[in-house]
This record gives sequence, C-alpha cells and structure tokens, in this order.
Amino acid sequence: MRHWVQALRLRTLPLAVSCIGMGATLAASNGMYNSKIVLLALLTTIALQILSNLANDYGDTIHGADNVDRVGPQRSVQQGHITRSQMQKAIGIFAFISLVLGLALIYAADIPIKVMLGFLALGIFAIFAAVLYTNGKIPYGYMGLGDISVFLFFGIVGVLGTYYLQTKTLDWSLLLPSCSCGLLTVAVLNINNIRDIDSDQLAGKYSIPVRLGRKRANSYHTLLLLIGLSLSIIYILLDYTNPMQLIFLLVLPLLYINAKAIHSKPAELLDPYLKQMALTNVAFVLLFGISIIFF
Repeated sequence: MRHWVQALRLRTLPLAVSCIGMGATLAASNGMYNSKIVLLALLTTIALQILSNLANDYGDTIHGADNVDRVGPQRSVQQGHITRSQMQKAIGIFAFISLVLGLALIYAADIPIKVMLGFLALGIFAIFAAVLYTNGKIPYGYMGLGDISVFLFFGIVGVLGTYYLQTKTLDWSLLLPSCSCGLLTVAVLNINNIRDIDSDQLAGKYSIPVRLGRKRANSYHTLLLLIGLSLSIIYILLDYTNPMQLIFLLVLPLLYINAKAIHSKPAELLDPYLKQMALTNVAFVLLFGISIIFF
C-alpha cells in the first residue's frame, strides 16, 4: 500500500484543487456558485491527475527516464515494487473512474446536447492526454510538449470549463486568470523537469529544460511566475475599486523564494520547491478568490 500511495504522487493533487478552485471562485464572484458541479469537477480532475501520475510512473520506466541515476524520487515500477502488469491495470481503472466522473459532471451540469458532446470529447481527449504523456511509440512529453498540455488542461480547460458548467456563460476576460493558473502550474512541471534534466537528456526525453539548457530554463521559470501573476493583476485592474482586490499579491514572497531557489540551487536540491510551488498555487487561488468575492 505504501508503494501505491507513493505512485499516486499525492503532492501533485493541489494542482487539481487550484484550477477547479479558480473556476469556482470566478463563478462565485458572479453569484453562480454550484457546489455539486464544483465537487464533481474536483473529483474528475483529481482522478485525471492520478491517472497521469500512474501512467508517468509506467511510461518513464519503459522509456528509461526513471532509472537508478535519477535525481528525484525513485518510482514504484522502476524499483520493482509494483509490476508493469499491476500498473497497467491501475491505469485502466483510473481511466474508467475518470470517464464515469466526467459523465456524472456533464449530466449534473444540465447543458445542451451539443455542448454536452463537446465536453465529452474534451474529457476523452484529457484521458488520452494523461496516458500518452509518457506512453506510446511517440510520447508527447518526450518531445517537450508537456508544458502546453499542462497549460491547457490546468489553465484554460480546467478553469473555464468549471466556470461554464456553473454559469452557462463565458467572457473573454476570464482567459486572464485561467492563463495565470495554467502558467503557475507549468512552473511546477518546470521544476520537475529542471530537477531531472540530466537523466531526461540521457533517456532522450527532450523536455523544455533539456532543450533550453539549465540557465535558460531558469529564466523561463521566472517568466512563468511573472507573467502568470501579471495576468491576474490585469484582470483585477479591469474592474478595480479597492486596494484589497490585490490581496493575492501576498504570494509574492513565496514566488520569490521559489524563483531564487531555481536560480541558485543544484538540481538535486530542488525537489522540496516542487511541493512549495504546488502549495503556492493553492495559496494564490485562495487569496485571488477572496479578492474577487469579498472586495
């Protein structure tokens, strides 16, 4: 059981909370919060996150990115604590759970059939994206496309999808906070990839840090944090009335600590800052929610 818990990578689950929380607070700020929709959206996203984590454990072992020389935590399949067959079954189970929860979410939202079919297609695409990140003959994560996938699903899709299913409306200005959420989540992935830059390069996994090199990957990380925060500032300024609307800027010290560590510490010491960045995302969404709901 301990090895299965390790394979779930529970410390990544705050990322699911962040994107759904952002969509929920945006809807709540317009008086349209629906707790049933939010709960189902959260459960669906958590199931997809776990599916992705299990698939990554399996795929990175198959393709060689997870090996004895890896800097980060050793994975369960690579160490032999979970067999490949067992992990394949677990991946299938969580793919099914994700589909069932997604169908329940779509049904509960009571949306037009055409929109329902669109969300169904999006959900199926999300399941395939979670599995194929490090699996298949040409895993897209090995081509450096993981950042785009994370940005889309933990930013635009996760936030705007949650918002729409509650309100049945969309506004172009909502792209600003949704992109903020996506970029800050990409920053978590970037820390992971910087930490694993040497082993990924040896395994032929051409993540963004592998393609850019460590120095440029550090600068890329800083840009993710700065642009992510700036987009939410712009959103607030579109309807600015009270200084308390900028209360989410309290996360600035946390972002600074994270950026400083990425620029100054060796790869083998970056693992704690992955968790720190994930929790910073949650703090950002919580404070942003307070700013738009109460002020």
